[in-house]
Amino acid sequence: MSTTDAQRTQMKDGKGFVAALDQSGGSTPKALSLYGVEPSDYSGDAEMFKAMHDMRARIILADDFTSDKVIGAILFERTMDDTINGKPVADLLWDDRGVVPFLKIDKGLEDEANGVQLLKPMPDLDALLKRAKAAGIFGTKERSVIHGANPEGIASAVAQQFAVAKSVCDAGLVPIIEPEVNIHSDSKAECETILKAELEKHLSALPENEIVMLKLTLPEVSGHYASLADHPNVLRVVALSGGYSTDVACTRLSQNPKMIASFSRALTEGLNVRMSDNEFNAALGKNITKIYNASIA
Repeated sequence: MSTTDAQRTQMKDGKGFVAALDQSGGSTPKALSLYGVEPSDYSGDAEMFKAMHDMRARIILADDFTSDKVIGAILFERTMDDTINGKPVADLLWDDRGVVPFLKIDKGLEDEANGVQLLKPMPDLDALLKRAKAAGIFGTKERSVIHGANPEGIASAVAQQFAVAKSVCDAGLVPIIEPEVNIHSDSKAECETILKAELEKHLSALPENEIVMLKLTLPEVSGHYASLADHPNVLRVVALSGGYSTDVACTRLSQNPKMIASFSRALTEGLNVRMSDNEFNAALGKNITKIYNASIA
């Protein structure tokens, strides 16, 4: 079996969850602050990203960060281009940890219009996808955000996501389509109803050879996205934590048996740069086990 086939099988049938390790420029200071690294501890972007890379490396090398519970991991572009212990990160993930590597490809969000934030332009997308493929990346992720139940806005966000996904499929990678619904939206349940219909419409138009994944906010109605997980063009449906605490996110996830986790902040909750390795591994291991159990519930 080829590496790609093995990775596809793991993402389709593997028990576990996808770790989101893809905080980018805008979200990095907050993620570092939660980890106990304050802006006063670094000077400029280079030192900030070095601190973030050190945190990610510590997570990836932790005892419990293996395919026994973590089946995939989403990387930031700088992480893909970097090394851990002298080995390219995507290679280390798959060869040493058994974890399928993904890459965040979006360049951030446009300002809100029609109740959504669309993806910013990605003029160098084709070149990035070629680099990703060469680096051993299996798939990609791009995030837009839905704030209100505006049918026109939601339709435009989903259409844009599928347009990007086609380019990703054409490059031989598997796209994770992520139209996040803001958990604080006053019309969250209505947004999710509109979103599901738009996703179904676009999925039904995909050719047989274009396989995608979906990354969706944990819904207000349990099992709301179950039918999407059964679609022949959908490899897996994963859930984002979206600002929910680890406990709340895991409780909601356990009520949606056809979704698995793809958590970021909930994964790293309680970790601190000043922890000893034993303390760090124990705290991370507790989070990993909790998220794993919710994902296989």
